[in-house]
Amino acid sequence: MIKIMEDAERDAALQVADLMAAAARTAPKGSGKDKIITVILTGEDKDLLVQKMHEAAKEYQEEFIERDAINVENSHCIVLIGVTSEPFGLNNCSMCGFKNCSEMKKAGANCAFNVTDLGIAVGSAVSVAANHRIDNRVMYSAGRGAVRMDIFPEDVRVCYGIPLYTGAKSIYFDRGPGAVLK
Repeated sequence: MIKIMEDAERDAALQVADLMAAAARTAPKGSGKDKIITVILTGEDKDLLVQKMHEAAKEYQEEFIERDAINVENSHCIVLIGVTSEPFGLNNCSMCGFKNCSEMKKAGANCAFNVTDLGIAVGSAVSVAANHRIDNRVMYSAGRGAVRMDIFPEDVRVCYGIPLYTGAKSIYFDRGPGAVLK
C-alpha cells in the first residue's frame, strides 16, 4: 500500500481531533462537575458550519468572521468544545458578578465556573494538537457558528471551534502581502 502525504496528514489531523476531544473531557474542572461537550466536524457538516460563518460575517459585518470561515473551509476538520449553561445553585459565589446563581440565571449571564472550565478544556485540547505539530487556532467565530447550527444541546451557549490543518505553512497565521520570502 502506498499512502500519499496529503492522505497521511489528513488522517493524522483526524486522529489528533479524537485525542483533543479526550483531553477536553479529562481536563481539570474548577468545580469538579463535567459540563464540557465536544463535537468534531468533517465533510458536509463542516461545510454547513462554514456557511453559517459566512452568514454571520455578513450579518455582523465582521471581516474576521469571513477570514475564519475561509480558514475552516480549508481545514481537515474542526473540534468544537462547548459548555452547558446550567448554574451551580450557589448562594454566595458572586464570581460571575451577580449576587448568586439565581440572579445570574435570571439575567441570562454565564456561570464563571462553566466558562473557566471551558477555557481549561480548550487549553488542554490545543496542547494535544501542538504536541502533535498539527496547526490549529482557537476561534470564537466558529464556536458561535456552531451554536447557531443547533448541534449542541439547547443549554450550550458558549463554544469555541478549533480547526486543524497540516501543510508547509499554517493557514491560521496572518501576514500581509510580501511578508513571506519567495
